[in-house]
Amino acid sequence: MRIEEHPILKFDRGKKITFYYNGEKIEGYENETVAEALHAAGIRRLGYSPELHRPRGLFCAIGNCSSCFMTVNGEPNVRVCVLKCAEGMQVEEQQSKGVVKI
Repeated sequence: MRIEEHPILKFDRGKKITFYYNGEKIEGYENETVAEALHAAGIRRLGYSPELHRPRGLFCAIGNCSSCFMTVNGEPNVRVCVLKCAEGMQVEEQQSKGVVKI
């Protein structure tokens, strides 16, 4: 669900784009974050805690915590709460601590 109108805020979402989350096609907008687009698509769990494997969802939405770490285009530990959507982007849930590929 997206807020379409607000009495004070104005939304400039930009053009509609498509990206992939765990292989599933998701629609978003170029000026919204990946976490926003996933939330609007009904996806509330963004991953699991690395040690206890408890589900994690959007928490701070400003890039300070680690609740939204995901693998984006093969790069682990990307904070999707501050990453803007891009056409064709591949986003995957991380099941454990991300390991940087060298």
